[in-house]
Amino acid sequence: METLLWILAVILVVAGLFALFRKEYMWGAVLIIVGLLVGPGGVSVFS
Repeated sequence: METLLWILAVILVVAGLFALFRKEYMWGAVLIIVGLLVGPGGVSVFS
């Protein structure tokens, strides 16, 4: 489960960075914050 959360967090943060590069700042910031919250290193929503 922890590996799955890491993969999901990485995907969300990378998608957020791509959104920032496309000048979609609000959507990018939301994706990055959610990615940091979901990741096992952050405050995981699922535990």
